[in-house]
Amino acid sequence: MPRYDAVVVGSGPNGLAAAVELTTAGRRVLVVEGADVIGGGTRTEELTLPGFLHDVCSAIHPLGVASPFLASHGIGDWIHPDVPATHPLGDGRVVVLHESVDDTVSGLGTDGARYRRLIGGLVDRSDDVIDAILNPLPMVPDHPLTLARFGIPGLIPASTLVRTLRTEEGRALFAGLASHAIAPFSRPMTGAVVQAFAVSAHASGWPLVRGGSQRLAEAMADIVTSAGGVIETGRWIRSLAEFEEVPVVMLDVMPPAAVRIGGTRIHRSAAKRMAKWSSGPGVFKVDWALDGPIPWSDEWSRRSGTVHVGGTYEEIAASERAVHDGQHPEDPFVIVAQQSLFDDTRAPVGKHTGWGYCHVPSGSGVDMTEAIEAQIERFAPGFRDRILARHTMGPRQYEEHNPNYVAGDIAGGAFSLGRTLRFGYGQYRIGDGLYLCSSATSPGAGVHGMCGYHAARAALLDTR
Repeated sequence: MPRYDAVVVGSGPNGLAAAVELTTAGRRVLVVEGADVIGGGTRTEELTLPGFLHDVCSAIHPLGVASPFLASHGIGDWIHPDVPATHPLGDGRVVVLHESVDDTVSGLGTDGARYRRLIGGLVDRSDDVIDAILNPLPMVPDHPLTLARFGIPGLIPASTLVRTLRTEEGRALFAGLASHAIAPFSRPMTGAVVQAFAVSAHASGWPLVRGGSQRLAEAMADIVTSAGGVIETGRWIRSLAEFEEVPVVMLDVMPPAAVRIGGTRIHRSAAKRMAKWSSGPGVFKVDWALDGPIPWSDEWSRRSGTVHVGGTYEEIAASERAVHDGQHPEDPFVIVAQQSLFDDTRAPVGKHTGWGYCHVPSGSGVDMTEAIEAQIERFAPGFRDRILARHTMGPRQYEEHNPNYVAGDIAGGAFSLGRTLRFGYGQYRIGDGLYLCSSATSPGAGVHGMCGYHAARAALLDTR
């Protein structure tokens, strides 16, 4: 094997980010990917009909523009929808999450003032907030007042925050934002998810990538190969025996796989820490080839990149609670993305794509297609009439597609206080010259590359 300074196992966005950082620092890097195509959670494929491009997993990127890593390398041809997100309530009523705080507040009635107090001040210091979200917690924070303003309410469960709201609109908006935690709303730190997703919408929007999320992976790969790095696909790594002489090995895998691959090279303390990891709920996703745009009853949802579909706070809370109790909700909360409304490369002229998923119990084998489509039809009568073809993926299919999605978990592990509050670079170091760089590390799930970036920085510090 040629001489390499570093090997990265896995070519998801974090593995590629680690490879980019190491390459930029002058290291000769080999990236090894088990699948035949790079990208992990940033793959785009013709899943339904020829000419219809579907994002297989990640589609909308709330932390994409905000990511210091992606921005520093000029990665991402971003498209911003007219509004980041909407939340239909039926009868033409809708809650709109605008990029403007003022416009959002205007649609929340008596809850507008509360929203401005909780979110507006954070948006004014959004750089500091995003810094806190995307970096491991420092022992001594650079911006203690901002961190306190974000962190103290954020420690509160979303269900507690909602008790301060009086309107159906305000409560529904918080429910949609909190659902991205993939956790019961009564769990601590779900309030921080509400804050984080709201601040990102106002500070930098929830964009999509022109041509599909795959373009992000390709851009990172180009940086690596242009500097002499090598990327191999279709090669599964079962152990590190062949890489014993390589000074740095980065693992873009989940902790159980890291333990299997790393073997005796893993430190006992790291193995003990990773043994506590567990997967969270799975997802069931449907991609549609459509004869026209989704016919939402309200006008704003026809201009939104993301639509939160599930009705009232109470309905969504019940749906999410059922999932965590091991049940399949009859009326699931569905997150819908509408890339083709804003990117004409996604479908043939006059046609459109649709992307939507709900949460399901870990490892579920239940087909949720009918339940998902019924929810969309509820707020977009005539939706089913526009379906030309569909493609479905449940937890088992997701894990087959990408082993990092253990039992269908796309979030890198179950949501918990301990997983969220992590200090420093120690979490990335799992052995001598061995580093974990997947979304199981801080700052967690999402296409931002920061898990890989931080792991690479830790390796560069250790080998300078």
